Amino acid sequence: MTETTPTDTATTATTPFSALLVGGPTLQFHYAGLSFLTDPTFDEPRDYDGPVVLHKLTGPAVPAEALGPIDVVLLSHDQHADNLDHAGRALLERVPTVLSTPDAAARIPGVTGLEPWRATRIGAVEITAVPALHGPEGAEALSGVVTGFVLRAPGEPTVYVSGDNASVELVREIAARFAPIDVAVLFVGAANPGRFGDVDVTLNAHTAVQAAGVLGEAVIVPVHGEGWVHFSETLDRLELVFGYAGAAGQLRMPVRGERFVIG
Repeated sequence: MTETTPTDTATTATTPFSALLVGGPTLQFHYAGLSFLTDPTFDEPRDYDGPVVLHKLTGPAVPAEALGPIDVVLLSHDQHADNLDHAGRALLERVPTVLSTPDAAARIPGVTGLEPWRATRIGAVEITAVPALHGPEGAEALSGVVTGFVLRAPGEPTVYVSGDNASVELVREIAARFAPIDVAVLFVGAANPGRFGDVDVTLNAHTAVQAAGVLGEAVIVPVHGEGWVHFSETLDRLELVFGYAGAAGQLRMPVRGERFVIG
């Protein structure tokens, strides 16, 4: 694993980005001949006990078995059930490669932990862990460490997966290192379980628009914006705010259970 620079893997995107939203943060997509899955959540509706009780409202639009074999899971973090639930944990045991934080690797056998800006290669794909902040400055003490990812490969779009990140400044830094980013999967929903008062722990509609602005011409794919009580904004509101900001053309709203293609 090595630290990467923006010039390490120059690519010209020729292959469309094909993806399917399972629900919440769980997106399956094909990339350079591999099947990727973000933050697996496949439980049916239920409550999850913990320091903050989380309430799941909707189950997956597609069962895990219908997705076929998964080659790589990109796990932003393991400590919250809305990013990794019971069925998602069971799925990890069947996936050859699971990438996440070093903290997650210490807790879950078989997980590979990457520090921010460290990269690994799977087939033709270079996957770089990028920083994410799950709340305000200093949130790690309560929320724990989380990560995002950037994927690059010859002939493929450069894809940024934000994970549970609430910091536009971190998006700005990531965009500068990996420009141009072609597709940005942003975890939105203004998640707010109440730990930090009125401060959201993921992007809200306004900060998502700001993130889209610093990402240049990237197509924005919002996920993690439905299915849980602690999401304090709807995807309808997100779409309206992008429209009012003149950024509607940059937004690609996925429909749960329906495959879509960009490019």
